Amino acid sequence: MPKMKTDSGAKKRIKVTGSGRLRRRKAFRGHLMEGKSSVRARRLGRDTDLSPGQEKNVKKLMGL
Repeated sequence: MPKMKTDSGAKKRIKVTGSGRLRRRKAFRGHLMEGKSSVRARRLGRDTDLSPGQEKNVKKLMGL
């Protein structure tokens, strides 16, 4: 059986922490930032964990 290939889109967007958790960037930070409050912009700038439902699917894509 051939090896599973890692999904290259997931590889670029998801980071795996040392403890094995999956981290992603938040959406809505790309443009139109003038209309968003600075508090909201800072909150969107931080990484966040994947939800448990997403994590199961993304682990398959990442080959974990």
